[in-house]
Amino acid sequence: MHRLYENEYIVIFWNSAKCYHAKKCVTGSPATFNPNNKPWINMNRAENAEIWQTVEKCPSGALTCVARHNIDVVFEPENCRSVALDGDKKIGECDFADTEDGWNIYHTDVSPEYGGKSIAKRLVYKVLEAAEKQRIAIDATCSYAVKVMNE
Repeated sequence: MHRLYENEYIVIFWNSAKCYHAKKCVTGSPATFNPNNKPWINMNRAENAEIWQTVEKCPSGALTCVARHNIDVVFEPENCRSVALDGDKKIGECDFADTEDGWNIYHTDVSPEYGGKSIAKRLVYKVLEAAEKQRIAIDATCSYAVKVMNE
């Protein structure tokens, strides 16, 4: 399961397949990480520094954290994509095809001037999360999406 959690300043990626429940997150920031809650991560209950430092201690790599850079990532099911926006300017997208077998991510792209900010990863996670929540099979022919799915 792939999940994306965001607040105004930071983004957390969670890949449940990598999590081996060391509980460093729960003990490091119990107000943020509570497995008894749905969703289990609430980024409005602690300072960003505490959250980031806690995520950095995740021994499995199931949790990772990046700066949000004031970039919005929006899922557009009607257009079979997720889109990254800097204000009103589209700076990236992750496209998928709705096939008989589920969704296939076939393209991910971010404007070069926005490189190195994990925007492409956020785009892929938005599509993965939507597919998983709707119980739709997901696959990828986009090499970047394959990489993210196998991280």
